Amino acid sequence: MAVVDSQGRLFGKVSILDIGAALVILLVLFGIFVFPGASGSVAQINTPTKPVEVEVVVRVAAQNTDGLLKPGEKTSVIIRNQPYGEVKIKSVKELPDTVYIPLENGSVKATPDPRPEVALSKNLLVVLEGNAQITKNGPVLGNNKIKIGTPIELEGFTYNFTNLNVRDIRILDDKKA
Repeated sequence: MAVVDSQGRLFGKVSILDIGAALVILLVLFGIFVFPGASGSVAQINTPTKPVEVEVVVRVAAQNTDGLLKPGEKTSVIIRNQPYGEVKIKSVKELPDTVYIPLENGSVKATPDPRPEVALSKNLLVVLEGNAQITKNGPVLGNNKIKIGTPIELEGFTYNFTNLNVRDIRILDDKKA
C-alpha cells in the first residue's frame, strides 16, 4: 500500500489538502493566542493622570451666545471622530472682530470691524479642563492623543460645533488644579 495514492490521499483515507488546511488554521490560531501583538490602547495602565487645559476657538453663527457655553458646565467632546465623554468648561471669552487700518505715519490702528455681516457670527475662545494620561508621546484623553491641531468637536444640548482644532494644551500641576 502506497503512502499517497493517485487521488492525493494519505494512506487512502485523508486528503493532503485537508491536512494542509488544518495546519494553516492551527498556525493562525496559535499566532493569535500566543503572539497577540500590541494592544489597541494608546494609553498604558501605569501612566500618570494629570489635569489639562485645552483651548479651542469656536466660530458661532449666532448672535446670542450668552447662555450657549457657560463656565462651570460640562460639554461632550469628540476627538478625531471618537467620543471621549464630558469635560468641564473652564472659561469662555468673546474675541473681538477687528480690522487693521494703516495710518499716514506708517503705524497700524486696530478698530472694530464695521461690516454688517460681522454681527451674524462671533468667535469664542473656550478653555476646557479635564484629566489626561501623560504618556511619552504627550497627553491622552480617552484613547486619543491630544495635541495642538487635533480635530475636536463640542456637543451640548443646543449646540454641536464641528471642524474645530485644538489651539493650545497645558498640562497642569496637581497642586494648581
